[in-house]
Order: sequence, then C-alpha cells, then structure tokens
Amino acid sequence: MLLSILDRSRTRAGFPDASALTATVERSVHAEELGFHRFWVAEHHGVPGIASGAPPVLLAAIGARTSRIRIGSGGVMLPNHQPFVVAEQFAMLGALYPGRVDAGLGRSLGFTEPVRAALRTGRDEPDTFAEDLDELRGYLTGTGSVTVRPSVPSPPIYVLATGQGLAVAAKAGLPVVVGGPILKGDGSALAAYRRHFRPTEENPAPTVIVSLDITIAESAERARQLVLPEAWAMAQSRRTGEFPPLIDPADIDLGAAPARTRERVERSIAGAVHGTPETVAAQLDELVERTDADEILASTSTYDLEALFDADAALAAVFQTSLSS
Repeated sequence: MLLSILDRSRTRAGFPDASALTATVERSVHAEELGFHRFWVAEHHGVPGIASGAPPVLLAAIGARTSRIRIGSGGVMLPNHQPFVVAEQFAMLGALYPGRVDAGLGRSLGFTEPVRAALRTGRDEPDTFAEDLDELRGYLTGTGSVTVRPSVPSPPIYVLATGQGLAVAAKAGLPVVVGGPILKGDGSALAAYRRHFRPTEENPAPTVIVSLDITIAESAERARQLVLPEAWAMAQSRRTGEFPPLIDPADIDLGAAPARTRERVERSIAGAVHGTPETVAAQLDELVERTDADEILASTSTYDLEALFDADAALAAVFQTSLSS
C-alpha cells in the first residue's frame, strides 16, 4: 500500500493566483520530507479556483526543489493536446528528473463552453482518447512514427478513469486512478477492470489508485471546519457554473445559504474522509478493504495552508502506524 498526494493548486480568496503555485511547490517539498510516494499536479483551464493549467511546467519547478519523491500529472487531459507534444514534454521531464516522472492522463474536456472553444475542443467532437493514448505510448516507447527527443525511457502511464476510461485502461494494460462515483459504487466497475485487464511487460497485473479528499485534525469539529471551504466551493460551482477560490470558513454563513446549497455542502462534507486520526484510519481501512486499492492519492485542499501541511503530516503518521500494526 502506497500513499501519495494530488495537489490542484487551489487559489484562495485574498491571495494572488501565483501564491497557489508557490504553495504547491512548497507542499511537494514537505511531502517528500514526510515520505509520501508521489506528488501529482492537475490540469484545469480558465477555472478561478485552480491556478494549474500546465502540469509539465509546474512539474519542472517541483522537480527542481525535490530529489526523491515521484512527480507527475493527475492528469494531463489528452483531448486538449497533440499526443506528440505531450510525449516531448514528458521526455524532457524524464531527462531532467530520471526515474521520478509519472504520466497520468485523462479525457475530460474544458469546464465551460468558452474554455472548450479556446482549447479547440468540443462536446460534439468524436472521442479519440483510446487512439490518442496508443499514439502517445508509441512516441514514449520509441515505436511511433516520429522519434521523440530527448530519448529517455518511457515514464509509467496511468489513466484517470471513469466507467469508459476503465475499459480503455484494461484493454491497454494500464494502471487506473479512480475517485468519486466509482468509489461510491458497488464495486462492479473495478471488478470489470480487473477481469478484463490485459497484462503487459510493464504492468503484469492491474493496479488501482483511489483518489479522494482526506483531512485529519485534532477534533471532528476542526476537521469539518477545514473541509467546509472545499465543500462550499463545490456547491457554489453547481449554483453559478464557476468553481471559485477557497474562502475562509469564518466567512461562510451556511445557515443563510439556500436549502439546496446547504444540502450540497453537507453531501460534499459527508463524501470526504475527515476527522481525528483514529476516525480517518478506520475510514481508510474500510475503503482499502472495499476497493482492494494498491495506493491512496489524497487530494486534500484547505483554506489554511498551515493546517493543510499539518493534515499531510497527520496522514503520513496514520499511514505509518497502520503499516506497523
């Protein structure tokens, strides 16, 4: 069982967007000190609440500040890019930080229609993810129609998967990263992925990484306070169509919010793993037993950066305690 972090470079009200990127880099250094296995960053375009739109650029900065922890994307969205360009970017990262780079790939389109238009993508265009994935793998492994430079060993490839993505990953013999509805389901989607997985030399067996918010604090009340800004942002995005920066929980008046918003906030909080170390340990034990996961990828975000770093340290401690028990 491995423990890793996905940092989305969440912006915070009252602070410049650049500070979100600085915080991501500093968090990666802290994660390495704590012994996390890997540190991934995200790709989101034109989203007020997220500063990371170019994972390879951010990974270059993270790689320069770290020396051991694996770094990668969670993930690069292939519909937004030419596979050859993505291959070149990850080849360069692999040359700069050999043996440390992961290529996590997804198939999500832009969040809004103007963003999709700016990216030259659209909901009506054919889904070519499987073909693009094969093309990218060819470039990275040296079997493509064009040789990628610099010439370096291919980084491990992971698929950020929904139901359809799981089928693509199984056929391609690739590890998957799952969250949200897949984790809340009856397990049939993961069972189908494992059943239909086609082994390869690089991946002789299926691998499942589960990604979710995990927040540990000294009390249940404090943990709830820490996860409230993210839940509030999710609820606001459903109401306005725009995913906003995190705001100070002291500025959130949940009682004055519309009933629908309150319901969405409570659902988000209930879906996050949060609480005291003992509570979180029990929830993670249940999650791993239910999903038979190989790795946990914590996607925690808080308004309070000091509390975020403390939560990372507490999660690492819980994990070490579980391993030794």
